[in-house]
Amino acid sequence: MKRNATAIWNGSGKEGTGHLSTQSTVLNQTQYSFNSRFAEGVGTNPEELMAAAHAGCFAMKLSFVLGAAGFTPDQLEVNCAISLEDGVITASHLVLTAKISGISEAQFQAAASEAKANCPVSKAYNMTISLDAKLIA
Repeated sequence: MKRNATAIWNGSGKEGTGHLSTQSTVLNQTQYSFNSRFAEGVGTNPEELMAAAHAGCFAMKLSFVLGAAGFTPDQLEVNCAISLEDGVITASHLVLTAKISGISEAQFQAAASEAKANCPVSKAYNMTISLDAKLIA
Protein backbone atom coordinates (compact mmCIF):
# COMPACT_ATOMS: atom_id res chain seq x y z
CA MET A 1 0.00 0.00 0.00
CA LYS A 2 1.17 3.52 -0.79
CA ARG A 3 -0.38 6.84 0.18
CA ASN A 4 0.63 10.18 -1.25
CA ALA A 5 0.45 13.90 -0.73
CA THR A 6 1.53 16.88 -2.81
CA ALA A 7 3.08 20.16 -1.70
CA ILE A 8 3.21 23.21 -3.93
CA TRP A 9 5.29 26.18 -2.79
CA ASN A 10 5.50 29.60 -4.47
CA GLY A 11 8.02 32.28 -3.57
CA SER A 12 10.75 32.65 -1.00
CA GLY A 13 10.94 30.71 2.24
CA LYS A 14 9.78 33.61 4.40
CA GLU A 15 7.37 35.49 2.14
CA GLY A 16 6.15 32.60 0.01
CA THR A 17 3.08 30.44 0.50
CA GLY A 18 2.19 26.90 -0.27
CA HIS A 19 -0.58 24.39 -0.13
CA LEU A 20 -0.83 20.70 0.62
CA SER A 21 -3.19 18.15 -0.85
CA THR A 22 -3.59 14.50 0.03
CA GLN A 23 -4.70 11.50 -1.97
CA SER A 24 -7.83 11.18 0.19
CA THR A 25 -8.57 14.91 -0.29
CA VAL A 26 -8.82 15.37 3.49
CA LEU A 27 -6.25 18.06 2.84
CA ASN A 28 -7.24 19.84 -0.33
CA GLN A 29 -5.03 22.80 -1.11
CA THR A 30 -4.59 23.41 2.63
CA GLN A 31 -2.54 26.55 3.12
CA TYR A 32 0.85 26.61 4.83
CA SER A 33 3.47 29.33 5.13
CA PHE A 34 6.38 30.62 7.17
CA ASN A 35 3.89 32.17 9.60
CA SER A 36 1.85 28.97 10.02
CA ARG A 37 5.06 27.11 10.74
CA PHE A 38 7.11 29.50 12.84
CA ALA A 39 4.51 31.94 14.20
CA GLU A 40 0.76 31.81 14.75
CA GLY A 41 -0.38 32.18 11.15
CA VAL A 42 -3.42 30.49 9.66
CA GLY A 43 -2.75 27.14 8.04
CA THR A 44 -0.96 23.93 8.85
CA ASN A 45 2.71 22.97 8.97
CA PRO A 46 4.83 19.82 8.65
CA GLU A 47 5.31 19.41 12.42
CA GLU A 48 1.57 19.59 13.10
CA LEU A 49 0.96 16.95 10.44
CA MET A 50 3.71 14.76 11.93
CA ALA A 51 2.07 15.12 15.36
CA ALA A 52 -1.34 14.15 13.97
CA ALA A 53 0.16 11.14 12.19
CA HIS A 54 1.98 9.95 15.31
CA ALA A 55 -1.02 10.44 17.62
CA GLY A 56 -3.37 8.65 15.24
CA CYS A 57 -1.03 5.77 14.50
CA PHE A 58 -0.15 5.25 18.16
CA ALA A 59 -3.84 5.23 19.20
CA MET A 60 -4.73 2.69 16.53
CA LYS A 61 -1.72 0.47 17.33
CA LEU A 62 -2.58 0.58 21.04
CA SER A 63 -6.14 -0.46 20.23
CA PHE A 64 -4.78 -3.49 18.35
CA VAL A 65 -2.35 -4.35 21.17
CA LEU A 66 -5.14 -4.12 23.72
CA GLY A 67 -7.43 -6.24 21.55
CA ALA A 68 -4.79 -8.97 21.31
CA ALA A 69 -4.64 -8.96 25.13
CA GLY A 70 -8.43 -9.29 25.40
CA PHE A 71 -9.31 -5.64 26.10
CA THR A 72 -11.39 -3.15 24.16
CA PRO A 73 -10.73 0.48 25.02
CA ASP A 74 -13.71 2.71 25.66
CA GLN A 75 -11.61 5.71 24.69
CA LEU A 76 -7.99 6.51 23.93
CA GLU A 77 -7.07 10.18 23.79
CA VAL A 78 -3.58 10.89 22.54
CA ASN A 79 -1.87 14.25 22.29
CA CYS A 80 1.40 14.46 20.43
CA ALA A 81 3.85 17.36 20.53
CA ILE A 82 6.60 17.54 17.93
CA SER A 83 9.57 19.69 18.93
CA LEU A 84 11.41 21.75 16.31
CA GLU A 85 14.58 23.34 17.69
CA ASP A 86 17.16 25.23 15.66
CA GLY A 87 15.79 23.82 12.41
CA VAL A 88 15.86 20.21 13.64
CA ILE A 89 12.95 18.02 14.71
CA THR A 90 14.24 16.73 18.02
CA ALA A 91 11.38 14.90 19.73
CA SER A 92 7.87 13.53 19.58
CA HIS A 93 6.11 13.48 22.94
CA LEU A 94 2.93 11.41 23.32
CA VAL A 95 0.44 11.99 26.14
CA LEU A 96 -2.18 9.26 26.49
CA THR A 97 -5.40 9.32 28.51
CA ALA A 98 -7.25 6.01 28.31
CA LYS A 99 -10.49 4.50 29.54
CA ILE A 100 -10.30 0.68 29.46
CA SER A 101 -12.49 -1.57 31.59
CA GLY A 102 -10.91 -4.46 33.49
CA ILE A 103 -7.25 -3.76 32.76
CA SER A 104 -4.57 -3.54 35.45
CA GLU A 105 -2.08 -0.69 35.61
CA ALA A 106 0.75 -3.09 34.73
CA GLN A 107 -1.12 -4.49 31.71
CA PHE A 108 -1.99 -0.98 30.56
CA GLN A 109 1.59 0.29 30.87
CA ALA A 110 2.94 -2.76 29.02
CA ALA A 111 0.44 -2.32 26.18
CA ALA A 112 1.20 1.40 25.91
CA SER A 113 4.96 0.73 25.82
CA GLU A 114 4.52 -1.91 23.13
CA ALA A 115 2.39 0.44 21.00
CA LYS A 116 4.89 3.29 21.40
CA ALA A 117 7.75 1.06 20.25
CA ASN A 118 5.92 -0.62 17.40
CA CYS A 119 3.47 1.75 15.76
CA PRO A 120 4.60 2.29 12.16
CA VAL A 121 5.02 6.05 12.60
CA SER A 122 7.25 5.59 15.66
CA LYS A 123 9.42 3.29 13.59
CA ALA A 124 9.47 5.69 10.62
CA TYR A 125 10.71 8.69 12.55
CA ASN A 126 14.25 7.26 12.40
CA MET A 127 14.39 6.47 8.72
CA THR A 128 16.32 6.52 5.48
CA ILE A 129 15.23 9.31 3.17
CA SER A 130 15.45 8.94 -0.58
CA LEU A 131 14.81 11.48 -3.32
CA ASP A 132 14.00 11.47 -7.00
CA ALA A 133 14.37 15.06 -8.21
CA LYS A 134 13.38 16.34 -11.64
CA LEU A 135 13.74 19.91 -12.86
CA ILE A 136 11.26 21.03 -15.49
CA ALA A 137 11.17 24.27 -17.40
